[in-house]
Amino acid sequence: MRQVIIIGSGPAGYTAAIYAARANLKPLVVASSVEAGGELMNTTDVENFPGFPEGIMGPDLMTKMQEQAERFGAEVLYDDVVELDIDGPVKKVTLGSGKTFEGDSLVFATGSAHRKIGIEGEDRLSGRGVSYCATCDGFFFRERVIAVVGGGDSAMEEATFLTKFASKVYVIHRRDELRASKIMQDRAFANEKIEFVWNSEVVDVLGADAVTGLVLENTVDGSRSELALDGLFVAIGNDPRTHLVHGKLDLTPEGTVWVDGRSSRTSVPGVFAAGDVIDPTYRQAVTAAGSGTVAALDVEHYLAALGEAGLPDVNASEIDGLVAEDAA
Repeated sequence: MRQVIIIGSGPAGYTAAIYAARANLKPLVVASSVEAGGELMNTTDVENFPGFPEGIMGPDLMTKMQEQAERFGAEVLYDDVVELDIDGPVKKVTLGSGKTFEGDSLVFATGSAHRKIGIEGEDRLSGRGVSYCATCDGFFFRERVIAVVGGGDSAMEEATFLTKFASKVYVIHRRDELRASKIMQDRAFANEKIEFVWNSEVVDVLGADAVTGLVLENTVDGSRSELALDGLFVAIGNDPRTHLVHGKLDLTPEGTVWVDGRSSRTSVPGVFAAGDVIDPTYRQAVTAAGSGTVAALDVEHYLAALGEAGLPDVNASEIDGLVAEDAA
């Protein structure tokens, strides 16, 4: 029996692990078999995480977070959760390998997943010219013409990074202005390799075995045109990874896991949530890390109340009430 099991290994999951481990809770972190480290593993320079004035590569930051958690006694397991049983006071986690673990508490920090455009050619040519990760695939597009779809910080970062390889980068946005921060916009506008295609949506990806072009639809007049290129990078946002808790935890209208106010307490006592999976607005590494801190402290209070109750007839909702009173 574990005191706390943490699902997810992004900034929220690892920060929760650091705090929980320092509290001697010996957390188990289920980090995923293929996506350990979260979205920052696919990011280049991280310039806005405190403590790194010269910036730091996303994978390096996540490695440091993992090492820090392990230094204090966290156990990191590279596997995927396939089933959760969180109804009773004991939380049961089933992994893809067939192993099961039980814990007194659970931190759900699964982050978010790349959002797709939702057109047939996108899936058909995924990995053959359609990509969601510039740092993963940019090298394969040396001296090629490519496009990035999106208008936020991620899209501007992807486009700017891709100019290191591509001969030309189109940025396709469905509006006539960007959502990205001013500094990211300025960098993209100043890059001579980047050309903006405004008021346009991608409605088809052309090519049999590899991307050869796009069909664009103008969002103002509905006219269509073709754009010849060799690759498409999709950067239109992310969706919270909540599939494991559908029907088990309350969700918000935005699709994120509901938590009680500024706490990490979910609708199920003993289950806490942190990071992008509860945040439809900010979605920054530093806010996710802060959220992981909250989750670990809430777990610590919950387990303390659980130990103080020490009675088999005290139910979890009563313990949650004690935790809420203590936090107040």
